[in-house]
Amino acid sequence: METTDKKVNPFWGNIFKSLYNADELNLFKILKRIPLFKDLSKRELRKVANILHERNYQVNEYVFQMHQPGAAMFIIKTGKIKILYESDTEDDIELAVLGEGDFLGELALLDNSPRSASAMAMEKTEMLAIFRADLDKLLMTEPGIGAKIIRQLAVVIGLRLKATNEQLSKINTEAARENV
Repeated sequence: METTDKKVNPFWGNIFKSLYNADELNLFKILKRIPLFKDLSKRELRKVANILHERNYQVNEYVFQMHQPGAAMFIIKTGKIKILYESDTEDDIELAVLGEGDFLGELALLDNSPRSASAMAMEKTEMLAIFRADLDKLLMTEPGIGAKIIRQLAVVIGLRLKATNEQLSKINTEAARENV
């Protein structure tokens, strides 16, 4: 008896499943949302994925502290991170709250200058870390990938600098009005 249901040959039906597993596809999706990696192909993303390190943080655990040398950039998979300016004389100032898909500490990919603020987990948080030393090795072996990442890193840093300048300008304008 002949059935009308056509079955897909298992070879052809599963040929592409082995190329990208579900975890890898999720990782690609996370990386594509980060401006530094938005121009990378799947092959290039796979190379970046190979240098990622998973990190887990508990509530009130520091990801990094102000004045420590920077060594890595972090991508938040799940959870929330608060960015703090820690003062010796006054209460800490909460600069930002970051969540899933956000990234922080990107300046550490350029050099080991001290962190300008602290980052602390507000809840259980899963993160992906890219260490400067690993990125440097990737840049040496894959200069095309490196050029794309560094170009986007420059754009991100430029945008953050402009936003900071605008905030400072508003603060200075408000302070000048109060002094009149």
